[in-house]
Amino acid sequence: MDNTAKLWDVEAGQEIRTLIGHTGQVWSMAFSPDGTRVLTGSTDETAKLWDAETGQEIRTFFLGRTVAVSSVAFSPDGTRVLTGSGDGTAQLWDAETGQEIHTFGGHTGGVLSVAFSPDGTRVLTGSGWDDNTAKLWDAETGQEIRTFTFHGHTDRVFSVAFSPDGTRVLTGSPDGTARIWQLVQPEPPEPYGL
Repeated sequence: MDNTAKLWDVEAGQEIRTLIGHTGQVWSMAFSPDGTRVLTGSTDETAKLWDAETGQEIRTFFLGRTVAVSSVAFSPDGTRVLTGSGDGTAQLWDAETGQEIHTFGGHTGGVLSVAFSPDGTRVLTGSGWDDNTAKLWDAETGQEIRTFTFHGHTDRVFSVAFSPDGTRVLTGSPDGTARIWQLVQPEPPEPYGL
């Protein structure tokens, strides 16, 4: 492993540039919504923000503890970034200043996957090992909204995603299942008039 991330031309299949700067394995990456920046997470206990055009490092997000950054995501407007860590927490950061906004700390296993809701108001985290749950959080207050456990996964939650309308979430696990969870109860049908 060379501790790098690489950008590729999809049409030609050619490498465009290599992002060099992590001192540990790169476990996760994401493009900003406008495609101008790249976010990477590494076993070196940092996440890094890069200029996608030049390959230059813009800033480093230091977790301040000895844990790998296993998952990363951009908010829909690109102003915030989210990192998931091996210590059971996820951190919300200001993308421009590098300042931590919130720590979401409720999992008992490492946070393996993170996602923003389409409107950026909520955060979803997936965990593993001792936990095997997904949690929904308020991105503004940092408060937990809901834990997805009832008839849930029996193994780690490696992948989480929101539906485009933000009313459902999807979780995936090595237990051989993907599960869809309803966030908003559907409106009851209107009664028929007499």
